[in-house]
Amino acid sequence: MNKNMHKDKILVLDFGSQYSQLIARRVRELGVYCELHPYDMSEAKFREFAPKGVILSGGPESVTGEDALPLSGFLLQGQIPILGICYGMQAIAAHLGGKVASVSKKEFGPMQIELQGASPLFASIDRALGVWMSHCDQVVEVPEGFVVLASSENTPVVAMAHEGKKIYGVQFHPEVTHTHQGKEILDHFIHDICGGVSTWTSRNIIEELIEDIQKKVGSDQVILGLSGGVDSSVLAALLHKSIGDQLTCIFVDTGLLRLNESEQVMKTFSDHMGIRVIRVDAEQTFLQALEGVSDPEAKRKIIGREFVTVFEQQATLMKGAKWLAQGTIYSDVIESAGHGNKSKVIKSHHNVGGLPAHMQLSLLEPLRTLFKDEVRKLGLALGLAPEMIFRHPFPGPGLGVRILGEIKREYVEILRHADSIFIEELRAAGWYDKVSQAFAVFLPVKSVGVVGDNRQYEYVISLRSVETVDFMTARISQLPYEFLGHVTNRILNEVSHVSRVVYDVSGKPPATIEWE
Repeated sequence: MNKNMHKDKILVLDFGSQYSQLIARRVRELGVYCELHPYDMSEAKFREFAPKGVILSGGPESVTGEDALPLSGFLLQGQIPILGICYGMQAIAAHLGGKVASVSKKEFGPMQIELQGASPLFASIDRALGVWMSHCDQVVEVPEGFVVLASSENTPVVAMAHEGKKIYGVQFHPEVTHTHQGKEILDHFIHDICGGVSTWTSRNIIEELIEDIQKKVGSDQVILGLSGGVDSSVLAALLHKSIGDQLTCIFVDTGLLRLNESEQVMKTFSDHMGIRVIRVDAEQTFLQALEGVSDPEAKRKIIGREFVTVFEQQATLMKGAKWLAQGTIYSDVIESAGHGNKSKVIKSHHNVGGLPAHMQLSLLEPLRTLFKDEVRKLGLALGLAPEMIFRHPFPGPGLGVRILGEIKREYVEILRHADSIFIEELRAAGWYDKVSQAFAVFLPVKSVGVVGDNRQYEYVISLRSVETVDFMTARISQLPYEFLGHVTNRILNEVSHVSRVVYDVSGKPPATIEWE
């Protein structure tokens, strides 16, 4: 996407906060284009990006420690408005001559603060405000020219500002839903202080993406890896609208898909939408490559490698194909540390990192700058069915990372049927759209059970269901015991080789949503 078409842009500089990505999403929700970049972005790239405003994220380090991440001085020399959040506020204070110190009483979680004075940042905001805190240090003395805008019982400087230079700092996190009126505070900064104009809408995004795709591709042929997931489905609809018959979708049935998913994908895209789709039955290829492999990261890499290999084989059969389209989205790029930030890689994404040098296809990633919620909105605007757009997330490696340890065809069949029963019952009970993500996990351990008068020693299935706003934190779904009992009975009665069903009650953090 030509981001320069959006004159009003906000830059988020990442100091390592778990909420950095969420800040960028919140800005975009307010209609202004935003990007997340590492805290040490060069001055040349900063000038090229030309933001209307800058937000400095929080971070795990201490401003007073040896590992403190420095604030680039050029950021504070111009007239561009700046908002520092948590570590970002402390970095501003320390850089400009204020004082930051460790606190004896740390603040983590919901807190009450009191606003004081007047500032456009807090216009129309309640004077007594519930916010979300997460800090070990605090500003104890503001820099010269700054005023205190808010305080709490334990923190004398919860917010500060230099109105003349349009530099602001808040100790709390306005980007999280736990902060009351946090979105309104960001709205004041983006629109009132920075003067941003909301042009970031689904309609504008689609028009720009189509223009970019047509300009880049020209009359070339494009291959798309269609998985049936939200990202690749939206991309298929977008490319079909952009270049029509120049698009050929390759649907790789890895043997790790959900029950009947292969048939559903072909019916939706080939039969109903008229998109050219070639189905490749590669189950045996993937299962052989994964034989004996137990490490989760190794499994992900193998699945990604085999996926690209299948494409190479298909590409040789397609005359004139010059582009391989992938449904990479912005969170994939960020989480894989693909944009150069300092974040640790939690797990790799099989659709990030480009193509092998020997592959004679150029990479096309139109959704690379979009978050998942933005992709969903695009899908609805492009006419895709809500049932498809709002399906629960499904990992790129499929059931391969919901089978703990080694993958065997027997395990896949067991899990596929158990998962189908769980999802079917969630829909029937009206729970599917109330929870954020639900699925079954296969545990390669055996548990004793009794069927009739016979003792059996079979596998365990774990059910997982969570509720979350942003997938960065999540809590378990409070599913009724009667419902869980009904699902359990169906699985035990209908799925062979399962003797026990358990329910995962772990939140995120410390657990991740997926088991691998």
